[in-house]
Amino acid sequence: MAMKNNTAKKQSTLRRLMKYLKPHAPLLVGAFLCAVIAAGAMLFTPVIIGEAVDCIVSKGDVSFGRLGIYLCVLAGLIVAVMLFQWLMNLLASAAAHQAVASARKAGFSAVTDAPLSYVDTKSPGDITSRVSVDADQIADGIVQGATQIFTGVVTIIGTLIFMIRISPWIALAVAALTPLSLLVSYFVARGSHKHFTEQTAVRGELYSRTEETIRNRALITAYGYGQRAEKDFDDTNQDLKRCGFKATFFSSLVNPSTRLINSLVYAVAAVMGTVFAIDGKVTVGGITQLLLYANQFARPLNEITGVITEFQTSLAAAKRILDLTEVAPQNDDGKTLVSGGSIAVKNLDFSYTPDRPLIKDMNIDVPQGTLVAIVGRTGCGKTTLINLLMRFYDPDSGTILFDGEDAHSFSRSSVRKNFGMVLQDSWIFKGTVRDNIAYGKPDATDEQVRAAARAAHIDRFIERMADGYNTVIDDGDGISQGQKQLINIARVMLADPPMLILDEATSNIDTRTEKRVQAAFDKLLRPENGSKKTGFVVAHRLSTIVNADIILVMDNGRIVERGTHQELLKKNGAYASLYQAQFARTEGTVTA
Repeated sequence: MAMKNNTAKKQSTLRRLMKYLKPHAPLLVGAFLCAVIAAGAMLFTPVIIGEAVDCIVSKGDVSFGRLGIYLCVLAGLIVAVMLFQWLMNLLASAAAHQAVASARKAGFSAVTDAPLSYVDTKSPGDITSRVSVDADQIADGIVQGATQIFTGVVTIIGTLIFMIRISPWIALAVAALTPLSLLVSYFVARGSHKHFTEQTAVRGELYSRTEETIRNRALITAYGYGQRAEKDFDDTNQDLKRCGFKATFFSSLVNPSTRLINSLVYAVAAVMGTVFAIDGKVTVGGITQLLLYANQFARPLNEITGVITEFQTSLAAAKRILDLTEVAPQNDDGKTLVSGGSIAVKNLDFSYTPDRPLIKDMNIDVPQGTLVAIVGRTGCGKTTLINLLMRFYDPDSGTILFDGEDAHSFSRSSVRKNFGMVLQDSWIFKGTVRDNIAYGKPDATDEQVRAAARAAHIDRFIERMADGYNTVIDDGDGISQGQKQLINIARVMLADPPMLILDEATSNIDTRTEKRVQAAFDKLLRPENGSKKTGFVVAHRLSTIVNADIILVMDNGRIVERGTHQELLKKNGAYASLYQAQFARTEGTVTA
């Protein structure tokens, strides 16, 4: 049963891979024709060599004229073999790399279109490994496999035909022994496939662990985790070495085993050819041709079996990236939302996993222009509510209404365009400062970008940079967390959406920068033209949300309190406890 399942998986992977090879069929056909010509030229070389031998075996009867002609023809055949093998490799390589480029593009596109729930359950390093490392291994395997199989099949068939022409009995003996080589290759390949599959999976894990360690290098150093990180890496590396050794060991059995059988085939052909030559049934040149064909018959089998190692690795790698390309995209059907900023949540239930309910029977009514603050302990569901509003996830039951209409009637992309979002972890991509600010509005003018930067209190910092707004920055260029945050706020200010989400946006920055960020938030939420925006603020620092229109206090996925800052303090409930505890900590710090 296990063998049938593995075979079915291989066939499924090959069928899926053909979808990416099919558009490049002309290149593969060209490679096949070159293989046929190269193999044909190679098949005629033993004939010419045999005829040349017959020109010089008789004592005192050497035909130098014929010998010279045969040598010239032989040189031409060798050049033809070299030329068409080069063309074959070139065409097969072009087809392979173009197909892999398409698969890599499809894989990356699948990641960008995949539901957030899929990406959340995968390691970034593993996904990166699939798109980069595994894709490259497919290209190597296709090139090796296509060229060797094309040439090998034609050579094997042609060799048998030429051997039958010289001696049907010797050809029959060679053909009868050949299946032994194929049987050995089959059984070894079947055993090595599972190890190559495990090897590619562990390689992805190692890539993920390396990426994670480098990305969090400062944290690892701060906590003295270096030795443990090295041990974790070494454990994964040892696993990769173990499965890699097993895969290589099994696959390395193929070549010597087939060579042993091929040597036996060569010996049988030599003995039978000698016996037939003594009986006068075959000339010396004929024996030469038979031995060359026997060796030539074995060589493509050795080459094909040698490709098995590369092919097994490529097949395992192909499955990983093809699985990625076939991740179902998140549905984005629906009409376009042009929101006025009114939001309502009705009887909403949600859980990431069915056995662990998170949000239960939530009801919220947010009129246009309302500033809603969400507070509560870590893990109470604050960020989850934001994910539901943005339609990163859909509720298990209940509805979210935008301007009185169900969110499901609108496309996800149009819902997200109506929100501006500033997260706790600000994101900067490699590009100019201008491009980073204009990320949500690529067609913005330079003056609009500068106005957004001024509103976010980041313009002076930008102007002091080497090339101003044209300075190329990256996430690791030494830009402070506060400066990144201000660039993110400028990005949202430029987009100017009707609704805003500020998720712990000030938790990682200093007090002075926090004041600048707070001033920028005020401009975002309460612009000078008086058109208030609907805003959701998730914050642990309660001092930043005292002016909110509504404060929602969450606990275990439920809203336990709601009201203004003063109303909640008077209730002397959960919010008052949080506020007083925070105030007490501040007082304790001051008196200390």
